Amino acid sequence: MRWFQALMPKEERFFELFDSHARTLSQGAHAMRRLLDGGEEVPKWCQAIAQHEHEADLIAREVLLAVRRTFITPFDRADIRDLISSMDDAVDQMHKTAKAITLYEVREFEDHMRTMGDIIVKTADITLESTPLLRQMRANAARLNVLTEEVTRLEEESDHLYDAGMHALYKGVGRADPMAFIVGAEIYDHLEKVVDRFEDVANRISGVLIEHL
Repeated sequence: MRWFQALMPKEERFFELFDSHARTLSQGAHAMRRLLDGGEEVPKWCQAIAQHEHEADLIAREVLLAVRRTFITPFDRADIRDLISSMDDAVDQMHKTAKAITLYEVREFEDHMRTMGDIIVKTADITLESTPLLRQMRANAARLNVLTEEVTRLEEESDHLYDAGMHALYKGVGRADPMAFIVGAEIYDHLEKVVDRFEDVANRISGVLIEHL
């Protein structure tokens, strides 16, 4: 049985994988923010996001396989699956945003879009800070609560930016160029969904805290 046990992932491996996935989220978010600066480098940053999404998928798949192979997990198996799935949804949504931008060949972005990009970076970096703290949930519970509450606050800020951006878009091109309005509205919708997915991650972390403290 010794060789068999050696093949089994150790409990700490889950935390390493969470951290690795969170790094891809942060890298993807920073690439998205660079993308929203516009210009001729937009395709380059879209490709970077696609690469980060692919890397994140591989990590998420490894977590799901590890859940099935491991006898003892650091916390409930369903919580592990839900957490990594919500993290993967966030980078998937970034990729969907990049694909829409590629499809419509957008090279210029509104100020409100860039500010929403700033929020995406903040929520991704909060996730990057949060995952290592799960190793010692009791000791880090207060900090984790602060971080998850900050994501909720940022999501509300993003909602206001979305509304203001849509209003400005309508006033700016809505009547003169309906197609430009439709494209801009779709990008706003994608950006808002990215922030929503990060709030889902924060909610999953809060749920783990509630169950295991």
